[in-house]
Amino acid sequence: MTDTVLLTGISGFIAKHIAARLLSAGYTVRGSLRSPKREAEVRAALAASLPAEAMARLSFVSLDLEKDAGWAEAMAGVSALLHTASPFPLQEPEHPEDLIRPAVEGSLRALRAAHAAGVPRVILTSSTVAVIDTGKSGLQTEANWCDLSSPETSSYARSKTLAEQAAWDFATENQMALTTINPGLVVGPPLDAHFGSSIALVARVLKGKDPMLPDLCFPIVDVRDVAELHLRALQHPESAGQRFIAAAGNIAMPEMGRILKAAYPNRRIPTRQAPKLLLRLLALFDPQLRQILPQIGEDLRVSNARARSAFGLEFIPADQALKASADWLIAQNQL
Repeated sequence: MTDTVLLTGISGFIAKHIAARLLSAGYTVRGSLRSPKREAEVRAALAASLPAEAMARLSFVSLDLEKDAGWAEAMAGVSALLHTASPFPLQEPEHPEDLIRPAVEGSLRALRAAHAAGVPRVILTSSTVAVIDTGKSGLQTEANWCDLSSPETSSYARSKTLAEQAAWDFATENQMALTTINPGLVVGPPLDAHFGSSIALVARVLKGKDPMLPDLCFPIVDVRDVAELHLRALQHPESAGQRFIAAAGNIAMPEMGRILKAAYPNRRIPTRQAPKLLLRLLALFDPQLRQILPQIGEDLRVSNARARSAFGLEFIPADQALKASADWLIAQNQL
């Protein structure tokens, strides 16, 4: 295998794992960084688990999702583009467009550059927030879309939905082979201490920062499965034109507390469910709570049947993925 893959945002929590899987599978990886200063960080994270031969197939380019400079050169000789996820904010941004615009324009800039260079294959990392329609009940699938007309839809959900829809529109118009991967809350062991908001959420529970936890339910997936799903999508051309949900199962935050408390009984980990009335009062003063309040008590489940059927992927159970995050955080003194 000598195919060269351009992996955007390689310094991200998910993207580092994707890079590791691609390099292990024999691909040549060209990773994009907004700042070249982070190259040493990424190299160190990957070198800890990869042989020198694999690391020799890793290189870097500097790209900005909001600027055209460098994209044409970065696509030269590339057989596939893997465009990874946008940041996951723990609270609603003051200016929603600051989140939405880079996500949409960045996806289109990447796809336009790939199309101009004749890159035949694109894998886009989206999210289950672009799938889940909070106005519907029951198990949701890749056929569902986030309801952008709902005033309760967060800026993050809007950014992921609009970016994915823009990508599908562009791919259809230009006959590009696009696949999207839609992960839930991504947990599991980071490759280094530069992890995202999803792991920070696990750390918050482990620290016992909150005396009670909201009845907020997440589709959970291990980062190693997310990386594997990207690789399998790339290796299966027939997956083009499809979305794939990456989720092992749902866990509500009080249950997260109970799982972690069972694993670490000596830690002060909350397990009680916070009353919704109390959360409504606190939300008057806490912007993070205001963002999540509409989803309190909702059982918004998603199906992973398509990923399992198409790729034969057996997901790491959600509780094991959650515990893997906690084990890593404690072992690495990241609390």
